[in-house]
Amino acid sequence: MVIVLSTSEENYLKAVLHLSENKLAVSTNEIAKLLNTKASSATDMVQKLSDKGLVYYRKYKGSQLTSRGEKLALSVLRKHRLWEVFLVDHLGFKWDEIHELAEQLEHIKSEKLVERLDAFLDHPQFDPHGDPIPDAEGNYAKMEEVCLDDSSEGAKGRIVSLNDSNSDFLQYMDTQDLQIGTKVAIEKIHGYDGSMNILVNGNKTITISQRVAKNININEA
Repeated sequence: MVIVLSTSEENYLKAVLHLSENKLAVSTNEIAKLLNTKASSATDMVQKLSDKGLVYYRKYKGSQLTSRGEKLALSVLRKHRLWEVFLVDHLGFKWDEIHELAEQLEHIKSEKLVERLDAFLDHPQFDPHGDPIPDAEGNYAKMEEVCLDDSSEGAKGRIVSLNDSNSDFLQYMDTQDLQIGTKVAIEKIHGYDGSMNILVNGNKTITISQRVAKNININEA
């Protein structure tokens, strides 16, 4: 049976998927905070999704996606990230401009359009922010990565993903010539505040705060 979901329902499924990345169950308060809504509204929606067999929900215990709910959430995520690739690679948008647009485009229902988009883009595995793109079956590539803040002096590698896709952060990254694929090497970590001097692409040294380092992941060379 084909399940037709509203935009709001798809957003809730995607939110549960995102929040459950490192744990089994997520609270309605966490969902409400992520979606900027009331906890009571989140509870009502989770119960509705539970009735549709897309979420396991137990009062005071949190929510988990069912296998079908997870598949639908991954489908929304797949569309979001494919559209981000298209917007950057073919329409000339910057990586800090695409999230809100992709939020709208991810709710297009046509699977034929999504598959043709994927083929047109030559089946990309990662979006412009370095996040993996699920395939039609919900599988996605996994990359060995380590947070820059968890690395030691002398560590080096390429930036492969970010932990923050806020436009202000992405604009800051641009001002420092830090993008996905940029080569970095840690020259010095300052004990006082955790800031670090990093060599960028082998030709200039910049200083970044610990907060910035916590949001950059590298594939150590």
